[in-house]
Amino acid sequence: MQGNQAEVMWPRLVANKFLRKRLGSNSFVADFPSNDEETLIRIPSLDKQQSLSHDNKETQNYKVFASTWNVGGVAPTEDIDMEDWLHTPNTLCDIYVLGFQEIVPLRASNVLGSENNKIFTKWNSLIREALNKKTPYQDNKLRKLQSISPDNDVQISPGFRCIICKQMVGIFISVWIRSDLRPYIRHPSVSCVGCGIMGCLGNKGSVSVRFQLYETSFCFVCSHLASGGKEGDEKYRNSDVAEILSRTSFPRGPLLNLPRNILDHDRVILLGDLNYRISLPEATTRLLVERSEWNVLLENDQLRTELMQGQLFEGWNEGTIKFAPTYKYFPNSEDYYGCIRGKKGKKLRSPAWCDRIIWCGRGLKQHLYARGESKLSDHRPVKAIFSVEVRVLRTLKGIQSFFLSERFERITSHFEMSLNDCFLCSSR
Repeated sequence: MQGNQAEVMWPRLVANKFLRKRLGSNSFVADFPSNDEETLIRIPSLDKQQSLSHDNKETQNYKVFASTWNVGGVAPTEDIDMEDWLHTPNTLCDIYVLGFQEIVPLRASNVLGSENNKIFTKWNSLIREALNKKTPYQDNKLRKLQSISPDNDVQISPGFRCIICKQMVGIFISVWIRSDLRPYIRHPSVSCVGCGIMGCLGNKGSVSVRFQLYETSFCFVCSHLASGGKEGDEKYRNSDVAEILSRTSFPRGPLLNLPRNILDHDRVILLGDLNYRISLPEATTRLLVERSEWNVLLENDQLRTELMQGQLFEGWNEGTIKFAPTYKYFPNSEDYYGCIRGKKGKKLRSPAWCDRIIWCGRGLKQHLYARGESKLSDHRPVKAIFSVEVRVLRTLKGIQSFFLSERFERITSHFEMSLNDCFLCSSR
């Protein structure tokens, strides 16, 4: 009887997961309500009646930190060095976008069952603590912001808040922004695309987030593409990318003027375990890695080949790689998996730059492209820092001091939640 029940339940579980992942959930976790209708003061926005001339807009530059890390289903430890990973002792950015893969093991119960938020809550807690920890650099940055404020009443809020946080099976993305910029964030939304089992489950695929800062739209895509080191496996990864670009869809908004697709946004960054390998014999790859001959290896890197051909990745860019391959390491070790024969005679995977960050469009300039050295998993994290151009209406300059003032802080204090709490909010 139990066997028959299991046979009946299995297709139902698969079908339920299939339908849910095909549609994608637009709910996400954040520190603030996401409904634009609930905003106390409506921010003016560009519409068809307003000119884009230099008379009513200007460009401001902001720093964006983006990172990707396949943590291999390993929960974070209490002594993990988050500050080194987030680069906070040296640089304070305005926006932090952190993408994870395999925050839970990719076993059937996790792929077909409901998401367990205990792990991502722990990651978010560590991120919050690291970003909001006061350092001499952060104090200097805050004093500079205070000194250029046009109003003596201005009290710029230190620290960072989470504006979007979303998990799909093992893929997880968390977006943090400087607290004083939060009033200028609008239209946050998410879109999930499953490319795994049956072509739709979330063991592989992407979680994309979008929002608008002032008059500039952002889209960040956290991906985990098809694995495999055999010749021709890169075609499956290319197929996943094509699916993600075509199936990702965001709400158009009440005025139907918001970007729907990934490439419709002004600033686009794709990060993740893209799983592209090096098209060389394993022995040759290992020898070149030992010699640190990155340029020779990159000439045979599958993603670089795709970027240069400009078909699937037309218009995409990647910074110069000057760091060692990020995969595959022995756990808690600086050693790559060696050419060790298993019981079935299968070789272990050779080193590769599986973890990458690429971007599309203008208005983005990369200043850092590096890897972290945490030994938590068999991957090393990869991070990048960008300066990003953002369009700002001059009419917003007049109300900016109000948003940063003590008066505004008093008004919003009744609605602000504790830093340690999150709540579920849905995009409408």
